[in-house]
Amino acid sequence: MRKKRVLLLSEGFGAGHTQAAHALSDSLRMLSPEVQTRVLELGTFLHPTLAPWILTAYRKTVSTQPKLYGLMYRSQYKKSLNRFTRLALHRIFYAQAAEVIHQLRPDTIVCTHPFPSAVISRLKRSGLNVPLCTVITDYDAHGTWVSPEVNTYLVSTPDVKEKLLSRGVPSETVKVTGIPIHPNFWEQHNREELRSRFGLSTLPTVLVMGGGWGLVKDEGFLQHLTSWRDRIQLVVCLGNNEKALAELAEDERFQHPNVRLLGFTKEIDKWMDVSDLLITKPGGMTCTEGLAKGIPMLFYKPIPGQEEENLQYFTQHGLGEPIKSAETVDHWFRLLTEKVFEMRKARAGLVRKEGAYNPAQCSQAIIEVLAR
Repeated sequence: MRKKRVLLLSEGFGAGHTQAAHALSDSLRMLSPEVQTRVLELGTFLHPTLAPWILTAYRKTVSTQPKLYGLMYRSQYKKSLNRFTRLALHRIFYAQAAEVIHQLRPDTIVCTHPFPSAVISRLKRSGLNVPLCTVITDYDAHGTWVSPEVNTYLVSTPDVKEKLLSRGVPSETVKVTGIPIHPNFWEQHNREELRSRFGLSTLPTVLVMGGGWGLVKDEGFLQHLTSWRDRIQLVVCLGNNEKALAELAEDERFQHPNVRLLGFTKEIDKWMDVSDLLITKPGGMTCTEGLAKGIPMLFYKPIPGQEEENLQYFTQHGLGEPIKSAETVDHWFRLLTEKVFEMRKARAGLVRKEGAYNPAQCSQAIIEVLAR
């Protein structure tokens, strides 16, 4: 008997979309050995030379002109991609998508980015008979996610569901499952063992993430962080930003026993376990991972648009705080140095509130689609 095939499509406009696809892929295979998965960043797969240039231009625009990006986001907030835009996407970037679908023969297609969702929706209008699940990877619902051809929406919270319903999406097609994160983030590890393994001291530890999106280019912010390095242990994760990693490695402020620089790692779940505070951009995936780990969060300069909505959700629910000034950082760092045991107790006691669901829920919803 042939295994059921799930094709998960994403794009590299921010790491969170593809992380969600891989998290779903792993969770699906754990839940059912009868499911076969494949994850593709569709545009990169179809155009391996052109796509990196487009993604680089996008990241540069978001980092250097966030107000322009925010204006574009808001101007299209309630609008689905129109037929002309979908046609342009198809002709310019996704013309071979139908052939990929034909070759892979999936039983269900899951999209974690609005572009492939729009492309598959267009193919469904042209006769493609494959169920389409769209996973919204933020705590907001921009209009570009919405298409009548989507069979099932998997969303983070009841608030996001209500936003979809207000745009005419049928209630029965929307399931509140939470944002899918890797099952590793639901495991708790021994802090003392991790501290020894990572070569960390017993000082309070702060994990800083978001190096790929301008955080490490803020000289004032970096200066203020490193001014605490004799009292706070700093772990700065730069992801795939190898240039920033090399630059900070040459910076005397980061050449200190209490400062650790990380590149790409598959062990962020463990670094969160050993940390007392997370400083990050409010991306949907990172926030959800931090929530699952029960770690207090400080949010650095949200990108106008979806990150602002994520920030609003987490601050309204008491799950994080925006960095409004250096005093915000000082306040939390003082708490760590003066009341470290209370902080750890508070960290362990944070409940997994609305929005941090069992990761199996999202995968289970997809398995239900496969069974229809």
